[in-house]
Amino acid sequence: MTSRTPDLPETPDAFSIGGEYRVARIGWGAMRLPTGPGPDRDAAVAVARRAVESGVTLIDTAHLYGWGANEELLAEALHPYPDNLLITTKVGVVRSDGPEGWAYDARPDSLREQVEQGLRRLRTERVGLLQLHRIDPEVPLAEQIGALHELRQEGKIGHIGLSEVTAAQLAEARRTAEIASVQNRYNLFDREYEPVLEACEAAGIAFLPWRPVAAATPGPASVLDAVATELGATAPQVLLAWLLARSPVLLPIPGTASLAHLKENLAAADLRLDESRRRRLDGMARPV
Repeated sequence: MTSRTPDLPETPDAFSIGGEYRVARIGWGAMRLPTGPGPDRDAAVAVARRAVESGVTLIDTAHLYGWGANEELLAEALHPYPDNLLITTKVGVVRSDGPEGWAYDARPDSLREQVEQGLRRLRTERVGLLQLHRIDPEVPLAEQIGALHELRQEGKIGHIGLSEVTAAQLAEARRTAEIASVQNRYNLFDREYEPVLEACEAAGIAFLPWRPVAAATPGPASVLDAVATELGATAPQVLLAWLLARSPVLLPIPGTASLAHLKENLAAADLRLDESRRRRLDGMARPV
């Protein structure tokens, strides 16, 4: 997890994050993995291992996912990590006694402690890509990014990413430190963050869309299902293929705890949409 990944060739199916980690463009989100003891945990470990065996080189987790339990599960399943694997985790959200059970906390001292804890749980001395899960509205953004920049200078972070940010916030953060990735909600039906994607394209920043497969898709008579039928694919595969075709900086991270679903998602990398089908799908987007 700490070394460069030069083994993937320059193709539309690979992208270099921060100029260092060259990853396959369809990653995997580990959020849904059960982390409790017993058979479900054994199955989760098996899914994580199968993901890597199947060519996944980008795995997304976060402190928020089980308050560290997800990170510990990935370490159990995959450590020592293959040289070509990039596990990205997120900090900036902590457990609280409030009604939501969590709160923003991106104070510099807190971020440092969260990163140290994440390193221990992941059993590594350096996290290749560390993303700020949410911007803390109570702390100046320059202080939040500055704290992560200091950790990067110390060698504990390889690259810095952001999550759920506007184009203006991305630009502001880049005035303090180099930003390698953005993780925002984005899919065929939800393109609220189109300006952020455009900014990422212009700067060569990876855009990791969460919820890449829309939860609510149209009915069986929809254009999406028609295109899927024409290609002998599933609707989720078409949605992932659309993202890959939409921009070279888009790296979908569909989440699943199912071996069958994992296989289905990864097969979308081989699906190609011609210009006509892309135009038909583009017309299905909701107005921004």
